[in-house]
Amino acid sequence: MTLLIKAGLLWTGSREIENGWLLARDGVIAEVGSGPAPRADEVIDEPNCVAMPGLVNAHDHMYQWATRGYVPDGTLFEWLRALYPVWARIDADVVRVAARAAMARLLLSGCTLSTDHHYVFPHGREGIFEALVETARELGLRFHPCRGSMSLGESRGGLPPDSVVEEEDAILAHTEEMIRRHHDPKPGSMCRVVVAPCSPFSVTPQLMRDSAVLARRHAVRLHTHLAETIDEERFCVEKFGKRPYELMEDLGWTGDDVWYAHAIHLNDAEVDRVAEVKTGVAHCPSSNMRLGAGTCRVEDLVRAGARVGLGVDGAASNEDANLAMEAHQALLLARVRNASPQALDARTAWRLATRGGADCLGREDCGELNPGMCADVACFRVDDLAHAGIKDLLAGMALAPPVRAQTVVVDGRAVVREGRLLTADEEEIAREIAVTSARLAG
Repeated sequence: MTLLIKAGLLWTGSREIENGWLLARDGVIAEVGSGPAPRADEVIDEPNCVAMPGLVNAHDHMYQWATRGYVPDGTLFEWLRALYPVWARIDADVVRVAARAAMARLLLSGCTLSTDHHYVFPHGREGIFEALVETARELGLRFHPCRGSMSLGESRGGLPPDSVVEEEDAILAHTEEMIRRHHDPKPGSMCRVVVAPCSPFSVTPQLMRDSAVLARRHAVRLHTHLAETIDEERFCVEKFGKRPYELMEDLGWTGDDVWYAHAIHLNDAEVDRVAEVKTGVAHCPSSNMRLGAGTCRVEDLVRAGARVGLGVDGAASNEDANLAMEAHQALLLARVRNASPQALDARTAWRLATRGGADCLGREDCGELNPGMCADVACFRVDDLAHAGIKDLLAGMALAPPVRAQTVVVDGRAVVREGRLLTADEEEIAREIAVTSARLAG
């Protein structure tokens, strides 16, 4: 099966081709060029669009789509304490409905590869992780689900209530089972499992160590929250006598198979060290601003050579899931932090949203439009009211982020056309999430 995509401008991730085209064969890019295009079984012609690598979401909590709008003015710890009891009521049905909404929104925003950091497994609720994997398969999203965990409850000095934490032996056993059942390490894989204890204030150091050993035994990646707030830093210093990043070094949680969410409160030496050991960072600008958590030193990390991607974070601390908006927010927030328009440029912001996220997730076959890469493509209109007449199209799309993509292709298959989702009914999903959210709130 061959697919030809033609666009007014094709951005491969490193070069811009006017009136460019891309030929994919069996889900893999075979050729990229301009001028006369080769024949193909299927042709997608978007002369009024910019085609670029599918966007990559490097951090999310999809179940939170069912709990948007809670604690709109609270800090991270205040927000978490209010939401933990609500999340304690989730089950596989809630997670499935919420994930359908989150994934649909991501696909419509041009995202083709996403992770999901799911760490809430209420006692006796079966099938939650499976619901995530099945939903991604149904909607056609390339997916890296994280088997997250919480084991350090309030009675032992942690932040979450004991009702939402798990026994560590059970966590490790279930994590290993999910890897065995769902992880596909092959090139072009549509599903890879990640090991992801939640945070320094919700898991024990022993679980962090054991999780790292488990992940490396199975050659899968590691993910956790780190250095998101001053409250977290204070917690780590008081409980462990170390700053958050120092704690990660002590626990074996550094290296090129690890990426952190947020990494806001790093000092100069830690920025350099993260870059040196090739650990990744998922920058979540909208969530960080929504919670008043601080500003990631994204431009310093990029300058130091760190792997940096973008994440929408959970919709309960963002209320949306639009990677194009995160590129926009990253661009402007870096300039505000530095009081300089040179802090971050538009093309770098788009690289964070594409190749940078793929690097965090360990995907050498995603994030660029070159031969041999996965045929994951997002096409955005530039003849609409928001973009028509803009001189520099890539810069214009970063400064005026598209609300949704015109066409999205994942693994050589169109999942969005003319701004409409092909793999599910958007209106039905909206109705389902409204009912589920109301039921969970009650």
